[in-house]
Amino acid sequence: MKVAVSVFGRFHAFNLAHQLQKDGYLYKLISSYPTFEITKYGIDKSFINSLLYWEILSRSWQRVPSWLKGDRNLQLWFLEQFDRSVVNALSPGFDIFVGWSGCCFWSMYRAQKMGAKTIIERGSSHMQYQTAILQEEYEKWGLQFTETHPGIYDREIQSYSDTDKIAIPSLFVKRTFLEQGIPESKLIHVPYGTSLAEFYPYPKSDNIFRVIHCGGITLRKGVQYLLQAFYELNLPEAELWLVGTISPEIEPFLAKYQSDRLILKGKYPQNKLRFLYSQCSVFCLASIEDGFGMVIPQAMACGLPVIHTTNTGGEDIVRDGIDGFCVPIRDVEALKEKIIWLYDNPDKQLEMGNNALAQARKSLSWDDYGQRISNEYLNILQPVSA
Repeated sequence: MKVAVSVFGRFHAFNLAHQLQKDGYLYKLISSYPTFEITKYGIDKSFINSLLYWEILSRSWQRVPSWLKGDRNLQLWFLEQFDRSVVNALSPGFDIFVGWSGCCFWSMYRAQKMGAKTIIERGSSHMQYQTAILQEEYEKWGLQFTETHPGIYDREIQSYSDTDKIAIPSLFVKRTFLEQGIPESKLIHVPYGTSLAEFYPYPKSDNIFRVIHCGGITLRKGVQYLLQAFYELNLPEAELWLVGTISPEIEPFLAKYQSDRLILKGKYPQNKLRFLYSQCSVFCLASIEDGFGMVIPQAMACGLPVIHTTNTGGEDIVRDGIDGFCVPIRDVEALKEKIIWLYDNPDKQLEMGNNALAQARKSLSWDDYGQRISNEYLNILQPVSA
């Protein structure tokens, strides 16, 4: 089996490619990232085809002031040009083509014509569900939601129908595809892993009870509900750490729930996050829509219990009541209930954190992911008879 992987950007494609390489299955990794960055993930440069110019152009356009851009949206154009470059880069010799949703429309058809099976990687919920729930959330707060370019939306929906398989990371995402009429037989459901060499416990330096959120500080991540929950609890000797880039849409909520116990840590490099996780008591991801919060296995590998919503992918890896808790989206009272329970029960908090750590070490490494996804690929080529 030989697998060609195509991605505009990074996502978890480099982890996937590394696993395929270790098993002798990688044919080619085509990415807009530079070769020197990709090799940091252990991928031999002989397997890499870097289309770096599209990354440079895309990032340069993002830096152009909005007044100069006007109403010009080049998002679709960049993805289309990358996609067509991938078409030209494909050569015979692979059995499976794995392309990231939204940027592999023409290359997917090219791979099919070359006789390969095609897999669309979709890390978020079905595009239709994602658009609807985020639009609903922004309208709730009287804010303007920036929709995906219609051309990208249409291409993605069409690719769901035309590809052989769709790889998804969680039961949450799976439900949204089934609700839109995608047959279960078309879905490959494999949760992502994490780096156990990068994420592990580090001694905590004090006894302060800390809740940590890591990732985008956005409405999509449900930070507005976590802020409210923590503010209303008003716990003594407790802090809420927000780690990540703050989106302007969250500024009013930060002002409303201002407190000396709210600590804005800013953006940290991934290789430093374990130090932050390890100084905290519980990880919380209150997302409205998050196909699979990759910060969840990171926090578990650092020994933290996890509070997550139904729309984060957490239910795939966090055992409810053992490693943490699952709560509904937009439910401030449920968040408060679970946070204060962990606050009032430090022994149980420690026990749950240890359970989460054991779970991560047992089944949440990138090697575990690699074994599961490779087995799914092999089954596409050699279906197991019932």
